[in-house]
Amino acid sequence: MASPSAPPPSSSWVILGSIARISTPADGGGASVALTAPPRVSILTVTPRVFPDPPTPHFFPFVLAADPSGLLLLQANLHCTPTREVIDLPGENGFTWKYYTSRYLVLDVTTGSAFHLPDPQTAILHQALLGLVVSPGGGGHYMVAELQPFIGTNTATLLCFSTEVGEWVEKRVHYPLEPRPRPWAAICVLSQHGKLWWVDLSWGVITCDPFADEPVLGFIPFPPERVLKCREGWRVIDKYRCVGVSAGKLRFVDTYARGGGARKIAVWTLADPDSTEWTLEHEARFTEIWAHRSYKATGLPKKIPTLALIHPKNPNVVYFFLEEHLFGVDVRARKVVECEVYGLVAPPSNRIASRFVRAWELPRSLSSVFPF
Repeated sequence: MASPSAPPPSSSWVILGSIARISTPADGGGASVALTAPPRVSILTVTPRVFPDPPTPHFFPFVLAADPSGLLLLQANLHCTPTREVIDLPGENGFTWKYYTSRYLVLDVTTGSAFHLPDPQTAILHQALLGLVVSPGGGGHYMVAELQPFIGTNTATLLCFSTEVGEWVEKRVHYPLEPRPRPWAAICVLSQHGKLWWVDLSWGVITCDPFADEPVLGFIPFPPERVLKCREGWRVIDKYRCVGVSAGKLRFVDTYARGGGARKIAVWTLADPDSTEWTLEHEARFTEIWAHRSYKATGLPKKIPTLALIHPKNPNVVYFFLEEHLFGVDVRARKVVECEVYGLVAPPSNRIASRFVRAWELPRSLSSVFPF
């Protein structure tokens, strides 16, 4: 539930830190959120019942998705004795050593409840392939789904848990990217228009309606000049790119530089859920922003910042990290509109990236307790 001691947000959305704090909320629930207005960061707190181990730099509770319904999808990797696991998948056989066990939970911050998803018979492959979407039929139902491509084939499995069914179900789907010899490098999964959108920041997005009896995957690549080579930008691309929902549309923000030339911010839009091409909305050079009096007033240096997120209501505004600060830039106007010290639980500022924050539109039942 929302922390009553938190200062009220000044808008109907917050910036949620992906790494949660571990403590026992005063109300005894499984989770609570200390809400604060952007560009400050709101922090989720979970109980030791949700995450029983002391957090470490490698093991911590992590928010994978934040839905306007008030539901949060949380991953909790807990350290365990190393075990040998056999891999027996189409096109991939062998074994691996496992040093942790994974829990996946759906938190309802409007009630403070935490639901531990049952373990599927087919193991979840990677948290970045797992998303949450609310059922179009309502009733408080939702689905958690993972896209599992089979390397070297044109098929994949959609591993789905629906509260309407109450168990994991496997749906075989046609995979639109094989036999191209390039793996899907997922970074996150978004929900929009009743669909899930799997994001690879080097390539594009895959989308489908997971509630369909026979889901059909669609692939929307980034504009050709924005598609990177396989492993280009490896481990750093989410410092310079993000995909998010703003004003009801999917947006792709890019600050990644290839070769020389002035560094720019570019914001691209997918006009509607059935679009297959991105439209460039606006673009600005960092030198133009640095020259504006609003940037000079922040006292920040003229350095290329780390990309954080796009404003979920105003697609003109993009947020960045720089030297413990989180600041918003109106790209069209080339000026800073907000700047504050951000205060994340983790990681340290030299390892910050867009995956460590989520733009979260608050549910009405939660936001109504604050004077907007």
